[in-house]
Amino acid sequence: MLGDKLRIGAGAAVVLVIGAVAGAAVTNAVQPAPAAQIAVAEASASTELYVDVQGAVERPGIVMLSSGARVIDAVAAAGGMTDDAAAGSVNLAREVVDGEQLVVPDGSAEAAGADDGLVSINSASAEELQMLSGIGPALSSAIIAYRDENGPFTAVEQLEEVPGIGPAMMSRLASLVKL
Repeated sequence: MLGDKLRIGAGAAVVLVIGAVAGAAVTNAVQPAPAAQIAVAEASASTELYVDVQGAVERPGIVMLSSGARVIDAVAAAGGMTDDAAAGSVNLAREVVDGEQLVVPDGSAEAAGADDGLVSINSASAEELQMLSGIGPALSSAIIAYRDENGPFTAVEQLEEVPGIGPAMMSRLASLVKL
């Protein structure tokens, strides 16, 4: 009789252990991932960009944007363009790059005839670039492709990094272009 009681007690203990293990497994299966793991995944998916927005905007200065942001986002973060901004000279659809300086030109200087006659390598169209001596359709396309791939030029001398522009071409262009 004592043996029967031990077998029943041992059997009950086994059933309790199996029940506890099964209960723990079900509880772990329905619990969401810990918040720390979710936060790490979200943080790695988003990269912050710092862009220095200057010129004809309401609040010039550095703005922080998310990866994939466009010029329109940077301008909006700087409070938008002022009434005298030359809005047509800025490509609002272009993607911004971390560390770039974005200058929104003041249109009132152009309206007053204060044009310096230089071609902006950061905003000129293919047709405007082709007005420069020695720049044809292929080279204007190469300049625009370089600008699209690498962001705006930060120095006129960077033109030498564009395939097809060597020292001789650069010396001709230096006095004809601006950022």
